[in-house]
Amino acid sequence: MKVVLISPERPFSGKVPMAPPILEYLGALTLRERPDAELRLIDADFEKFDPEDIDADVVGISAMTATAPWAYRTADRLRARGIPVVLGGIHPSALPDEAALHADAVVTGEAESVWGTVLDDVAAGCLKPRYAGERLPLDDLPLPIKGALPHKYLFRAVFTARGCPYRCTFCSVRRFFGDTVRVRPIDQVVEEVATRTGDIWFNGDDNIWGADTGRSIELFDALAAAKLGKHWYGFGDLRAVQGPDGARLLDSAKASGLFNVWAGWESVDDGQLSAWHATGKQGRDRIEAVRRIKDRGIEVVLFMVFGGREDDAGQFQRAVELADRLDVSVHPVLLTPLPGTELYAEYEPYLLPDVGWARFNGTCAVFEHPDPAMTPQAREQLYYETSLELLSLPRVLRHTLRIPASGFPHTHVGAVMQALPMHKAMHAAYDEWRAEHED
Repeated sequence: MKVVLISPERPFSGKVPMAPPILEYLGALTLRERPDAELRLIDADFEKFDPEDIDADVVGISAMTATAPWAYRTADRLRARGIPVVLGGIHPSALPDEAALHADAVVTGEAESVWGTVLDDVAAGCLKPRYAGERLPLDDLPLPIKGALPHKYLFRAVFTARGCPYRCTFCSVRRFFGDTVRVRPIDQVVEEVATRTGDIWFNGDDNIWGADTGRSIELFDALAAAKLGKHWYGFGDLRAVQGPDGARLLDSAKASGLFNVWAGWESVDDGQLSAWHATGKQGRDRIEAVRRIKDRGIEVVLFMVFGGREDDAGQFQRAVELADRLDVSVHPVLLTPLPGTELYAEYEPYLLPDVGWARFNGTCAVFEHPDPAMTPQAREQLYYETSLELLSLPRVLRHTLRIPASGFPHTHVGAVMQALPMHKAMHAAYDEWRAEHED
């Protein structure tokens, strides 16, 4: 059986040099279920291909909302040639009826419980329209395959858990993976980091330590004990480090190689945090949490969401002032009501007419604002100008020099390695945006 798995091209500037986790993992799951499969993996961000040249018994495409239009177009071309297409991922799971218009089969939810059945049905010529994946224990997952992607990536992602206990209305993680956190066996995580990643790896969990502090410490201690000589970064809440085991947690994480935490600050306005149900992951004193992380020589990048219907233009400048006050990096995104979230149901009446899914990428304004001055174009320009101010080279240099010596050299080098490509990509994106709006 010839199986082709595709990660779609993303509709925005800047290519992240990270292997798409879904490809190497789903590829391994394919070979476990069908050891005789002839497998090809395609990362369309780095590998240009012609759907007319694909030779396969089935093509699987995993799509998020911003990549759904590309996935649909590619699927339509493949199906026109008589090649069966299976669509899966967060967007098809949220809108399976829409995805079904472009697929022979749609997989909703997680693939482990159904992927073998999908492949069996392909072989038997009786592919079903819908397969509903279950949330299974994560005890016996295959390690991602090595060497199947031609591009040389700087980073690879490893996930150690699935699910999120928080209920932020703008986030699709809980809807997709559930609000009960399931964890992988620690020895299997350590093996994957040891054998499947380079010197720097990304923890792909929604929260690297927020569900079970004791388990997180145990994982970090195991990674440190393995003496792998590797360093990593990931997303973490601000609540866990304020708990009674917060100091132990941070020491263990630092010893395991953690050099950078991306934390969801979300908003400079406490009222907006409450409206989004995002207060739970902040803890009692989120400013103190940032200080504790930084004191360990761990870089902090705050995710902040701008441009909601309750936000004003001054929010953008207040975010810059916060970055200076806390001496942290800030990564801004425009509020995006993703399908399947509570926020989407709330904002659906205000979505701009004929707005395409490709614009649901965190850089585009996709809904109306009650303030006439906060037009979509005005919000997008504020987004780009704020991003470039936060990523200015003097600011990056000043911030890097202020990172505590306890983080040297990995935190300092990591801060620059992250900021400079983002600086370049943001300038390219802004140039594209201005060219589009000058026409």
